[in-house]
Amino acid sequence: MTDVRELAVARVMSRTLVAVAPEESPLLAWEIMRRAGVHHLPVVDAAGRLRGVLTREDLTARWSGGPIEQSDVHVHSLVAGHRCPHTNLDARLADAAAAMIGAGVDAIPVLDEAARLVGMVTVTDVLRAVAGDVPERREPPELMTGMFRLVPVLPPAPAR
Repeated sequence: MTDVRELAVARVMSRTLVAVAPEESPLLAWEIMRRAGVHHLPVVDAAGRLRGVLTREDLTARWSGGPIEQSDVHVHSLVAGHRCPHTNLDARLADAAAAMIGAGVDAIPVLDEAARLVGMVTVTDVLRAVAGDVPERREPPELMTGMFRLVPVLPPAPAR
């Protein structure tokens, strides 16, 4: 039996990811997270390079104003300056889990040799591995960015 601590991150990571571009609004990020049922939303540039990871807590803590104000803010401003721990495909699961604990996060992005996002290890992935639920064959990574835009539709201003 394989020691779960020695498993490579590539064996246990989540491979189908939803991400958002740095210039998108927090409103769109929130809607993507809600529709996809995720708690972590990687912010990636056009080349697939990681700029940070938004959490629901990040969005709610920094939310101010309504749809108009939120449409003028970009998500890169929410992740800029924040340390974003990450790991690589060959790292041991134990090392990824230790990095998560050390950073106080419950998900850690996985980057390839070119620093592109290819996966995410979440607490759920770690628990699945501990429970012995590690598939032998994994599908290739898939990164989906927002395929739609949210535009606030506001009623016309009342006549004075």
